[in-house]
Amino acid sequence: MLILGIDPGTAIVGYGLIEKQGQKLIPVSYSCWRTKSDMPMAERLLIIYESLDKFLRENPPDVMAVEELFFNRNTTTALTVGQARGVILLAAAKNNIEVFEYTPLQVKQAVVGYGKADKQQVQFMVRALLALKETPKPDDTADALAVAICHAHSMRRI
Repeated sequence: MLILGIDPGTAIVGYGLIEKQGQKLIPVSYSCWRTKSDMPMAERLLIIYESLDKFLRENPPDVMAVEELFFNRNTTTALTVGQARGVILLAAAKNNIEVFEYTPLQVKQAVVGYGKADKQQVQFMVRALLALKETPKPDDTADALAVAICHAHSMRRI
């Protein structure tokens, strides 16, 4: 089963495509899409949508796992990331890909075993679980792989 994990954002959208073969997780493709902060938001959202849509057509996953929003303080950031999530969900729907959503707490629990794990612990486990030589960069890419791993581990319970 091919699982695409997405870490949504407006400046950087991390993605990680993994294959689940029994209990084994195999990294297939991972990186990120970037937009420039000086661009109008509509153009940034279009870039995110078109980049993901193209990726989905070229590398169709069985499912997509997307990190849910969790913001305590900055509502402006939450709103813009929410817009990015919207175009991400739209691209999935357009390509008939089922979407599963996970909170940061669920991702950390599934990947590290502790819901309050820090970024370094999550990155260490992503690297270990996928047998990677280096930690994926930027953090958004590692986070996207963590979301995909979360879904792979959650599949037994779904």
